[in-house]
Amino acid sequence: MSVLRYGIVGGGFYAKFQLRALSQVRGVEVAGLVSRRPPEEAARFVRDARLGEGRIFSSVREMAHHVDVVAIFSPNFTRVAVCEQIAAALNEGAKLRAVICDKPLARNLIEARRMIELLRPFGVPLVYYENQLHMKAVKAIRAQLEPVVQAMGPLMLVRASEEHAGPHSAWFWDPTQQGGGVMEDMGCHSLAVAWYLLTPPGKPLQFLRPVSVQADLALLKWGRPEWRRELLDRFDVDYTKTPADDFATGLVTFQNPESGFLSKAQFTVSWMYDKQGLRVMMDGLGPGYAFEMNSLRSPVEVFVGDAAAQGLADAEAALEKQQATRGLLTIQPNEPDLYGYVDENRDLVEALHTGGPPLMDWEFGREIVRLTIAAYLSAERKAAVDLTDPATQQLLEDYVPLIQQGRGGEVLHWPR
Repeated sequence: MSVLRYGIVGGGFYAKFQLRALSQVRGVEVAGLVSRRPPEEAARFVRDARLGEGRIFSSVREMAHHVDVVAIFSPNFTRVAVCEQIAAALNEGAKLRAVICDKPLARNLIEARRMIELLRPFGVPLVYYENQLHMKAVKAIRAQLEPVVQAMGPLMLVRASEEHAGPHSAWFWDPTQQGGGVMEDMGCHSLAVAWYLLTPPGKPLQFLRPVSVQADLALLKWGRPEWRRELLDRFDVDYTKTPADDFATGLVTFQNPESGFLSKAQFTVSWMYDKQGLRVMMDGLGPGYAFEMNSLRSPVEVFVGDAAAQGLADAEAALEKQQATRGLLTIQPNEPDLYGYVDENRDLVEALHTGGPPLMDWEFGREIVRLTIAAYLSAERKAAVDLTDPATQQLLEDYVPLIQQGRGGEVLHWPR
């Protein structure tokens, strides 16, 4: 099996998390790195982990001539420009075997459409990364329930949730750069995995038809004066001027095109989870059966007392977004594998070596963007959005949410 040469765009927290995942994937080397700031730390990790040369390039366009796969792990506001550079390299004769883009594909459908139009003419597989669909727990749920679904019928309701205390980087907090708040950041996770779990075994990923979205978005914790000051001090982001949602919940209704039956996906995401750290929860109800999953249920627990805590410098070595350095701590020994990052890369490697399709492509990513911005539209209108209405479908194609425009003060209310 030939080695697949990755070129990674991005050098922040997420790119480094993916490097930890790639160290567990056979048949891959990291042949190139590009970032807005020279990714020296990422390059050292690549070399120390014997993942490859980890050569730093000055541009995506240059790197694309020296790799097999370009993986877009850079901030949301850079995605279109990155695709323009990839298209330029392909025009010059670069021989790429795939282009990866991590969630969300784009901030809105205007950008998603542009990205696909730039690269689709070259026939290069466009692979969408959404790690939760690749979680071993999710795959085990689907495998275990397959005979039950065949006998009793598919799931009727899936509830998906992801919460932590807030992002690492300033651009994530800025709705004009990120594309919104927590709904944009993590709502796409919950929407995608719930859609996947509701889909009957053996049916394509987009078999179920989304017919409506109803959402409620709020600024709860980070709209309070003391927390707004923290954002300003830590990240130079002023939520008195450009606030974003730190809590989002809602429902997506799907219809089975064969049976006509409806099913529901309920999502809840927040940047307010001041507990152990990142928590992913899912549960589902079917006729006569159910499932539950919680990523904080770990086989490992550690207790650290007050005296011993003085020597603990990095709580996140134990768990992403860890909020404490003492007390009873949840430990996840292999977070990249737990959350599905390892298996999403294995899925790509397998697809390219066998010629089969990866689990998700950019068309699916575009539909997740559609559902995400429909949630913002629902919150603005304070009403359900009918996805079957032609006028609404056309509106969404060019719609930019008010929060994404930096006008969150018009839809998010808190005491000034």
